[in-house]
Amino acid sequence: MKHLFSAACFVALASTLALAQTKPAAKGAMTDQQFIDTAAQTDMIEANLGQMAQESAASDQVKQYAQMLVADHTADYQQLKALAQQANLNVPNAIDGQNYKAMIAPFQKLKGAAFDKKYAQEMVAGHTKAIAAYRKEADSAENLMVKSYAASTEPVLEKHLSDAKSLTMMKPAASEMK
Repeated sequence: MKHLFSAACFVALASTLALAQTKPAAKGAMTDQQFIDTAAQTDMIEANLGQMAQESAASDQVKQYAQMLVADHTADYQQLKALAQQANLNVPNAIDGQNYKAMIAPFQKLKGAAFDKKYAQEMVAGHTKAIAAYRKEADSAENLMVKSYAASTEPVLEKHLSDAKSLTMMKPAASEMK
């Protein structure tokens, strides 16, 4: 009976330890798959909004910033796809409906200075959130390749945030207030 009780305790302890190992490392941390999904959605949204800015923005500075985002986030998406394949994770290939409705649709009716203002504000907010997510993933990712990717991408996001903050300080020129 004593051996049966010891065996039951051992099984319970082993099960608890096994379950604990499958949970994210830090409170509020994403799984690696959730991070890949979020990063891919972000890359696709940023590239899409950047392309939209080429047509809808009034300011040349906003258009230049947007073009940088198209190039950087398109390249990052390709890097993310290669990483995910190596890590045996899936990468979404289209913006999901919820993100489209929240992030793309509000810009479709905007033009000129109104587009510029909202775009700059959203880029500050979005890159602030992205940096926090990438930092957390760099600290808590289970896969070392994902951890390295998150850490190495953060400086690019920091530059995007800094440049976006500069856009929010910009005063629209009289010719841009159409």
